[in-house]
Amino acid sequence: MLQRGIYLGKILGIEIGLDYSWFLIFGLVTWTLSSSYTEFYPHWASQYPVWGNSVFWVVGLLTSLLFFSSVLAHEMGHSIVAIRTGLPVQSITLFLFGGVARIVREPSSPMQEFVIAIAGPIASLILGLLFWLLSITSVPDTPVQALADNLSYINLALAIFNMIPGFPLDGGRVLRAVLWKVFGDIYRATRIASLAGRGVGILFIAGGVTLALWYPEHLINGLWLGLIGWFLHNTAFNSQRQTLQRQILASYRVGDLAHSDLPQIESHITLDELVQEYLLKRGAHSVRVVQNGEFVGLITMNDVKKIPRAIWEMTRVSSAMTALHGMLKVDADESLAALYDRMSVNGVGQVLVVRGSEIIGVVTHGQLLGFLRTHAEMGSK
Repeated sequence: MLQRGIYLGKILGIEIGLDYSWFLIFGLVTWTLSSSYTEFYPHWASQYPVWGNSVFWVVGLLTSLLFFSSVLAHEMGHSIVAIRTGLPVQSITLFLFGGVARIVREPSSPMQEFVIAIAGPIASLILGLLFWLLSITSVPDTPVQALADNLSYINLALAIFNMIPGFPLDGGRVLRAVLWKVFGDIYRATRIASLAGRGVGILFIAGGVTLALWYPEHLINGLWLGLIGWFLHNTAFNSQRQTLQRQILASYRVGDLAHSDLPQIESHITLDELVQEYLLKRGAHSVRVVQNGEFVGLITMNDVKKIPRAIWEMTRVSSAMTALHGMLKVDADESLAALYDRMSVNGVGQVLVVRGSEIIGVVTHGQLLGFLRTHAEMGSK
């Protein structure tokens, strides 16, 4: 399920949701479009007397809904191609700055990256063409014609904007695909594309500040442009950092991180005892659960948090643990980067590390994050 926001349902197995910030941009877009219709089509109020002045808000609201449906279609374009090429897609979320599809793994080749990246703008161009055809075949100066005309330009603008060559925009992903093909190195390609994205963000911020200061009547537009630039710059910076982290993970094996000496607890112990004696006093992240001397499962703080605190004293560890037979098993020679992907795809916080049929230890999501933090601290010294 979505981590935050409002869950709407599924399309082709992909969860669709709204981030709470979406309501702000939805209200702003609806107000802007309604005001525009009021200014350019004042005759609608008399042409549709049943609706009166509310016709402007009705058409503005409908245009806004179709605009965000177009954004969703753009993200569905990415997602459908990703699924067709073998990459799982968990969710699509609409938020303040548009939409984002959560593809759980990185593409495995430059061509896969390219076709996924280009699919969104192509979807927007197709929608733009369809709305343009509706516009030119509709009665002029009517709500249908005005709505279709607006949406044709909006989808064209969406396609053009997203093709700006700066990561994480689609154009930046296309740039990364090309550089990946040229250099044969996804990490180098991502660093360059991310730097381009940060540059684009800085240009947007500079343009927004200039617009706001030199043309006070466009203050809101300037602030919005600057805000988009800030978002692009930060997202590109985070993408660059994530690429470095992935490069680090790719250079280590799962067996390097596996813990075989985890603290052990009997299955009949209560959650309250577990928290007090093991998770707090000993600082343990994971605890082996045994029953009659046999390893039967694993329990972490995340498992404990799923149980209401009020019943910790009467809930046994066996009721909250992840059973051994239900745990994901990963080969010790697999890379940590591949492990991270598998944990994301399967939505698990810990895995059993095996070599053949032998269990050699456990790796948790918390260990991966701690491992990366240690690397970052060592690299900063």
